[in-house]
Amino acid sequence: MSAQTTDEAEPGAEDGRPSAAAAAARKREQRGWYFYDFAVSVYSASVLTVFLGPYLTSVAKAAADAGGYVYPLGVPVRAGSFFAYSVSASVILAVLVMPLAGAVADRTGRKKPLLAVAAYTGATATAAMFFLGGERYLLGGLLLIVANASLSVSMVLYNAYLPQISTPDERDAVSSRGWAFGYTAGSLMLVVDLALYLGHDSLGLSQGEAVRICLASAGLWWGAFALIPLRRLRDRAVVKEGAGGAPAVSGWKQLVATFKDMRRYPLTLSFLLAYLIYNDGVQTVISQASIYGSEELELEQSTLIGAVLLVQVLAVAGALAMGRLARVYGAKRTILGSLAAWALTLAAGYFLPARTPMWFYALAAMIGLVLGGSQALSRSLFSHLVPAGKEAEYFSAYEMSDRGLSWVGPLVFGLTYQVTGSYRDAIISLVVFFALGFVLLARVPVRRAVEAAGNPVPVRL
Repeated sequence: MSAQTTDEAEPGAEDGRPSAAAAAARKREQRGWYFYDFAVSVYSASVLTVFLGPYLTSVAKAAADAGGYVYPLGVPVRAGSFFAYSVSASVILAVLVMPLAGAVADRTGRKKPLLAVAAYTGATATAAMFFLGGERYLLGGLLLIVANASLSVSMVLYNAYLPQISTPDERDAVSSRGWAFGYTAGSLMLVVDLALYLGHDSLGLSQGEAVRICLASAGLWWGAFALIPLRRLRDRAVVKEGAGGAPAVSGWKQLVATFKDMRRYPLTLSFLLAYLIYNDGVQTVISQASIYGSEELELEQSTLIGAVLLVQVLAVAGALAMGRLARVYGAKRTILGSLAAWALTLAAGYFLPARTPMWFYALAAMIGLVLGGSQALSRSLFSHLVPAGKEAEYFSAYEMSDRGLSWVGPLVFGLTYQVTGSYRDAIISLVVFFALGFVLLARVPVRRAVEAAGNPVPVRL
């Protein structure tokens, strides 16, 4: 049987209503929780979305043979596909670790120490990207794999706090604020990165040195601001039923039990399948957009930074605005609308002319308006579908959908380029993820899914 998470009795609660002191404590935890998005989103914005793709590709091209191939582990790989394949490899590693982290967290109730280990492993790997250069593409791939996998594991534990620190009717707003904090951090750091990159000559730096400083600073930011949630979040006690053996062994046993248990909630699984499909497309666009802009559209690095900065700014407004739309139309309908917008945006991106920054900025604006909201509302909607006491276990499955199984999109992108030599063909291939995800999500009766999980049903879904 699974471990059950138990919150301490809230002081002064009467008739099931929390006291003012308990509500204040919950708000304090929520504010601390927001800051992990603030800490980690700089990695997503500066490293994964802007700098590492083009830079690692250039390092791989410097190491390539006359035919444009590198040979990691003896396998011939187009230099232009190496970054996409590395992203896929990082996600496969995360698949192996995330379920164990979620099961052990629920088994022991010690999410916070596990979150600290994952956060600082990822931050250290990111800071070490300062040492990339020359032909060290293998080092770059290794650091990317470690950092990305650590990010995924940390997000399992971070997301599992959401049902514990918010009431059912608060979750859309709390989740959206978390994403808004993250995009705010990404915007702030990108402004600094843009100034550093454009002014590198006056600072006596080469372009490569400026990029490596930007990469490393994201790791330092991640590590510094992770201290805030680690101070404010608290672990909950658990009642262990039938626990035995070493924590890792017990964790794997619990994981097997979790997958068996999830079959009792087929509607929750249906949502996860839809989310797996459409979020694979989202994550691939995030990680590969800079490659498309630099290699296919022949845009300068400063243009890419400006475009991603625009995404970050608009994503804050988009996340908050879609949170409000969800209160009126429900999270499911709002997400469906965002998926339609994603598909239209990629179709428009296929026809963008090269060397035209303004059209690329327009595309970035479209992405920004739907990016934060679609992710935040998906997270909050899933939190309603998780049986009480199984938050970390179920969020490990969610995170596998969010990041853990998001290796298919980068693989499709990389293979399409490897076969056709065209990044336009690669980018348009991602439309299928949004179209199929739309169809699958539309078929999920979310109100019945919440009831089946034994949770109170919010007014709007």
